[in-house]
Amino acid sequence: MRSIHFLVREGTRWTNWAGTAKTTPRRVLSPTGPDDIAKLVSEAAGRGGRLKAAGSGHSFTGIAVADDILLRLDGYRPEPVVDRETSRVTVPAGITLRELNPLLAHHGLALPNLGDIDAQTLAGATSTGTHGTGAKLNGIAAAIVGARLVDGTGTVRDFGPEDPELAAVALGLGALGVVTDLTIQCVPAFRLLAEEHPMPLDAAIAEFDTLAATNDHLDLYWFPRADRVLVKRNNRAGAGRPLSGIKRWWEDEVMSNAVYGTACHIGKTFPATVPAITSMSARLMSSRTFMDESYRVFCTPRRVRFVEMEYALPRAAFAPAFAALRGAANKRRIIFPVEIRVTAPDDLWLSTAHGRDSVYFAVHQFRGMPYRDYFAEVEAVMREHDGRPHWGKLHTRTAADLAGVYPRFADFQRLRDRLDPQRVFANSYLDRVLG
Repeated sequence: MRSIHFLVREGTRWTNWAGTAKTTPRRVLSPTGPDDIAKLVSEAAGRGGRLKAAGSGHSFTGIAVADDILLRLDGYRPEPVVDRETSRVTVPAGITLRELNPLLAHHGLALPNLGDIDAQTLAGATSTGTHGTGAKLNGIAAAIVGARLVDGTGTVRDFGPEDPELAAVALGLGALGVVTDLTIQCVPAFRLLAEEHPMPLDAAIAEFDTLAATNDHLDLYWFPRADRVLVKRNNRAGAGRPLSGIKRWWEDEVMSNAVYGTACHIGKTFPATVPAITSMSARLMSSRTFMDESYRVFCTPRRVRFVEMEYALPRAAFAPAFAALRGAANKRRIIFPVEIRVTAPDDLWLSTAHGRDSVYFAVHQFRGMPYRDYFAEVEAVMREHDGRPHWGKLHTRTAADLAGVYPRFADFQRLRDRLDPQRVFANSYLDRVLG
């Protein structure tokens, strides 16, 4: 088939959302389908070049950095295929979650779990292990039951639920090929009753296991130095009313973004004010209860830019790991909260929750403020507790030490050798974490 891709930009600077990864690709191309991508991959392989597909740029790492050819999949938009009998939906991998969620709702369906933002593409979210929260639930990639991928030889491959290698492709870091289409196992659309309230920090620590076990979705926010935490519980049962448009705008846009963003800029300019700002932020945490469609509860706007590191630990390590993290945060001027979530075990080869109940610690800092020493100390704590770093968030780990925390790491490397023998999809980040 004749290639009908077209040049989008040349010599244009690309950067991710947080500004932590930047590049100027030699070419930026928008292919129109798998056959077009296959030709581009073959051309790149033939000259020893490299090619990467980039989504929305919401990974904090350099996982999507492309110095040679950068692909944008915006132009590939086949009609979604909805199987009402099985509740399986096939969509282009480049669709954003913001587009996907209402599309599923239109068909009376939903993803069983989501993270707290919806700007990512589906492939970007699943390939990096975006997970959401829920002690009995898995991350988004666990819902994948089929995938179409163009491998490093230019071969278009289809993986179905019966293929054991789908457990690698579903969360493949972009290292196995360009994912063009994904089939996801959905559930009937559901509403969530959201209950958010502050709680004494020591009580939340003591009751953590109970909170995780008795709520469908649990999320904790703690500001360094504060003696209380915001507990967010979302459950599929219950009755209530959605937030009014004005109230949602006031709380999510004005207070959580505009006002908090201003406070962060003040803290960046005058670092001595950070303890007072975080203390005030903790005191201003208030209770609210509302109900809405699941994706409207899960996802909220994030306009204040920050840097982030996140680690998954065995659930049993929660208390000692948090105690050490708390010590690291309290001795520094950290203006952003720590977020704590949970997930159930899964069998995806490179999932941070592979084979174990997991607790996630996400540490943040406002963009432009010092964070490296803080992240380094927290990372040392996470490593002591057999931690696995989120693939899309900042960390310093390498293949040499990651192999020991992923039982299927060697299997993934062997599959990569077969699907991308010339490392067409490699970049410096993948060289570091996969070897």
